[in-house]
Amino acid sequence: MLIRTAELEDLETLLTFEQGVIEAEKPLDPFLGTGDLQYYNIPELITAKDIHFLVVVADKELIASGYVRLENSKHYHKNPQHGYIGFIFVKPSFRGQRVSTLLLKSLKDWSLKKDLKELRLDVYSNNVAAIKAYERFGFSKSLVNMRMGI
Repeated sequence: MLIRTAELEDLETLLTFEQGVIEAEKPLDPFLGTGDLQYYNIPELITAKDIHFLVVVADKELIASGYVRLENSKHYHKNPQHGYIGFIFVKPSFRGQRVSTLLLKSLKDWSLKKDLKELRLDVYSNNVAAIKAYERFGFSKSLVNMRMGI
């Protein structure tokens, strides 16, 4: 497996990955809209200077993606900046092979080079498999985001 920076030439596959993320999350979130949904501006993710966007390649095929974005923390947090991790996707046929761990390690390494002391991400509370993978990597639960339809 090879981990490399995402390129604009990867756009078609990354759009497919984005739909994979959305399809996986639809059953977890009754507040998601219907029809064609898009979470990300993928060309911007690829070209932004404050985002490190990676893909994993196996046998010349893109099999996973993820990024870390430099973000300013709230003024009351001890770390003035943190890395926000998003768009973690692994093709179903490669899940369970620790591909996300390799990806997260590469994102963490880049963040350390940027002198960051903290990584954050969002995950649905009912996405048990993802939570287990993130906890195995070293993340711990923090706030619980709550909402209700009215």
